[in-house]
Amino acid sequence: MIQSKALAILKSGRNVFLTGSAGAGKTYVLNQYIQYLKEHKVGVAVTASTGIAATHMNGQTIHSWSGIGIRDDISIRHLSKLKEKKYFRNKMDAVKVLIIDEISMLHRNQLDLVNRVLKFFKENEMAFGGIQVIFSGDFFQLPPIGNDLETSRQKFAFMSDAWLDAEPVICYLTEQHRQTENDLNYILNEIRNGEVTQKSIDLLETRVEFHPDEGEQETKLFTHNADVDRINQMHLEQIGKSSKFFQATVKGNETLVEMLKKSVLALEKLELKVGAQVMFVRNNYEVGFVNGTLGRITGFTDKGNPLVKTFDNDLIEAKAETWAIEDETGKALASFVQIPLRLAWAITVHKSQGMTLDAAMIDLSRAFEKGQGYVALSRLRDLSGLKLRGLNQTALEVDELALKADFRFRELSQEWDDSLEEKDLENEFKGFIKHSGGTVDKKEIAKTKEKLAQKGKAEKVSTYQLTKDLVREKLSIKEMAEKRGLGTGTILSHLIRIAETDAEIDLEMYRPDEIIIQKVKKAAEIQKDVEKLSLGKLHADLNKEISFDQIKQAQIFLNRP
Repeated sequence: MIQSKALAILKSGRNVFLTGSAGAGKTYVLNQYIQYLKEHKVGVAVTASTGIAATHMNGQTIHSWSGIGIRDDISIRHLSKLKEKKYFRNKMDAVKVLIIDEISMLHRNQLDLVNRVLKFFKENEMAFGGIQVIFSGDFFQLPPIGNDLETSRQKFAFMSDAWLDAEPVICYLTEQHRQTENDLNYILNEIRNGEVTQKSIDLLETRVEFHPDEGEQETKLFTHNADVDRINQMHLEQIGKSSKFFQATVKGNETLVEMLKKSVLALEKLELKVGAQVMFVRNNYEVGFVNGTLGRITGFTDKGNPLVKTFDNDLIEAKAETWAIEDETGKALASFVQIPLRLAWAITVHKSQGMTLDAAMIDLSRAFEKGQGYVALSRLRDLSGLKLRGLNQTALEVDELALKADFRFRELSQEWDDSLEEKDLENEFKGFIKHSGGTVDKKEIAKTKEKLAQKGKAEKVSTYQLTKDLVREKLSIKEMAEKRGLGTGTILSHLIRIAETDAEIDLEMYRPDEIIIQKVKKAAEIQKDVEKLSLGKLHADLNKEISFDQIKQAQIFLNRP
């Protein structure tokens, strides 16, 4: 199904499962629809199954939004307590469309709980209380976390009563929009079809480096936490500054405390330094972070709390948070109090879901779960950006139930595609907007569009303007990175943008050797027909002799005298 047909089905108000391979444009279609709903003043809740995925959609986790948290069940008592909260009632009253991204990682029981919450608040026994619900994702991505005895059938969301209740239209996107080499697509499609040939294995083996430099700056993905912790500790030790330690405070029943320690992502003993790359491991929407928000430590407050400059340029004081197991009365039986951060130079494959990377070092030599290889490889734009440390058989496999379900999803999508015409669907757009309490007044829509455009423009310009101000102060790239709490690669990306938009600003102090510029220019000629240069491909075409930062530095001057 093409994107425009899927978008038309969404606009018609039908419940939808939006799926397709990596690069098919699921997020693009969702963002188009979210923008459309906002312009027509329809209440939309944008959520995802994980904190990382939620940040990509500018939303929040479905667990937090719905109030289910980490519960396996939800009582009338808990629902009644939620209803006593005015902000929660108002939120539930306002929502007309619910989007759940990365649905593959949401357990079937949790989707049933979300369904129950909405039926309760909407006082409506229709699926999800009668609102439009949109599931988005790919069941070849990693499965939900469950207990060791659960089968895929007992975990996947499409096996839930709520899914059957919703009867979603299957929109399986088949166009490929990500700028990527055919080789990577070829490999990913073979993994999806459950038939990996020797050709794919040979292609992957060309990217294997048995002793890669773990100190290089590309993103590092590992299947095991121990490897992630080792790499992060190595980078931390390379920072020539003193450490500050944070010890968790634990109280309560010993068995429950141990349970908390295993489930909480925060560490019992956390070591931080100014300049450390970190990730928030807790949701706190009032303060402005979610599980997965990335940033760098820029300093510490008078009280000793870390100051984090996020990659979205927000400055956040990371204060201690409390994780607790409570009884039915709300009394804490066990608690774990700690700064909600952990180091993040390297991350697990689980945490990478939803990211798109130009280059990465990936270790699949100890993949232990079907789907891990597919998730990791599909983060990349092209094969040239891959540095593969190792590979095993499990990394090339996908879940058998996901394989069967995907085949059926394709069939159903084709049936819907054949039975629905875009022109006929357009006749349903206004009716759904009116039903949802939105506006179809053209003048009002135009005003809202202008407001949204101005807001978006301000958000996009601000971070570049801050860097531009530092350029005028004649700060070096390293000094700008330290002052803004960003990586040098991010600053260089800003300088590329500034060079494109301001021909008169003086950037000469950042000019690399002319020979580097000429080499990069020659390599860029190979990609002259693509809209955006692939950093990973440039690096490969230059035989990895020029670093990623040097390539970016040269890009500043590709179109300048």
